[in-house]
Amino acid sequence: MEQVVRWDEVPGLGVTVEQRVGLGTMAGLSSEWDALARGSPGVGPFALSGWTRLWMESFAPGSMLRVFCAREGDRPLAFAPLLERRGRLAGVPVRLWQSPSNEHSQRVTWALDAARPEEAVRGVWKHLREEPWEVLLLKDIEAGGVLDATLGGAAEEEGFRVARWPSLESPWLPVLSRDALEETLDTKFRANLRRRRKKLAQHGPLVLDRVEGEGVLHRALEEGFALEGGGWKGEKGTAIVCRPETLAFYTELARLAASGGWLALYTLRAGGRPVAFHFGLEYGGRYYLLKPGYDEGFSECSPGQLLVEDVLEDLAHRGTAEFDFLGPRMTWKLNWTQQVRRHVWLFILRSTLKGRLLHAARFQQGPAAMRWLREVSGWKR
Repeated sequence: MEQVVRWDEVPGLGVTVEQRVGLGTMAGLSSEWDALARGSPGVGPFALSGWTRLWMESFAPGSMLRVFCAREGDRPLAFAPLLERRGRLAGVPVRLWQSPSNEHSQRVTWALDAARPEEAVRGVWKHLREEPWEVLLLKDIEAGGVLDATLGGAAEEEGFRVARWPSLESPWLPVLSRDALEETLDTKFRANLRRRRKKLAQHGPLVLDRVEGEGVLHRALEEGFALEGGGWKGEKGTAIVCRPETLAFYTELARLAASGGWLALYTLRAGGRPVAFHFGLEYGGRYYLLKPGYDEGFSECSPGQLLVEDVLEDLAHRGTAEFDFLGPRMTWKLNWTQQVRRHVWLFILRSTLKGRLLHAARFQQGPAAMRWLREVSGWKR
């Protein structure tokens, strides 16, 4: 794949933007990229260069990756990866640049200078707006966050068409001691946890295991993936083991996290038998639950919920500040908390005739705009 490095001064900002093309060009940026990401509180591991690299290798091998780095002098302000591909909007072919992300990405963020995030985003945008995309799409960014407000706001100020689709509402809760946590829970739910714990304990002593390092990683993953894929997820083909690309992504992610010290695989055992599993990451004072699984033969004991309770207690002892369920809001998550982080898909379209009609067709007027689009472009479904 062609690898290009291009530098452009951003007028009026004192910022230079470096654009690199191709996955191989990331190697020279990873040290600075990760240092910037680690200095951005609350962004989690999703802004790390290794996350982007693993995602590209697993889900988009051979595709065109563009990485934008904004600098002030030698100081990096932002690292923004975008995937270039042909896509469709309202059924119409478009030149699409989007975040390298899918349902396994959980939350899209950029590595930004923590002291000047808005300026960093605007620096990237001033360069990015001159590029030859027709639709720019960032998936699952925090609603109202710096990418949503600053990137979307700057585009709107300059006459681009902008739309936001509500996407994930991810439950989260502060990590409290067991006693303090119980006071926040519904009385019936709390009683059910106690009753089901007693029932599960009839199968043998309940033990919580946590794997952080690489020594027993293969066995822990094999066991956990078997639990996650042994029930309805496996039947529907959504389990990790059902697709080689998802298996590769989570396996390599576990190795990356173990080497960085932020892996947290939890297993609840009953009488030595694994009954529930978390593929989790503990990063920057937060615990992120990427993939849960449980043995459906023990469903009446709610082993998945009992594991959440035990993990919360363990995290409290470790001084972790927050438990983030990630993903969509679901009833079993809402048993623990009503607090959610809202996410959106941010669409930015050029204010060309095609862009205006696409925006109207997809986000406003629907069929009427589609008829106009067909007439002016000669496009047919």
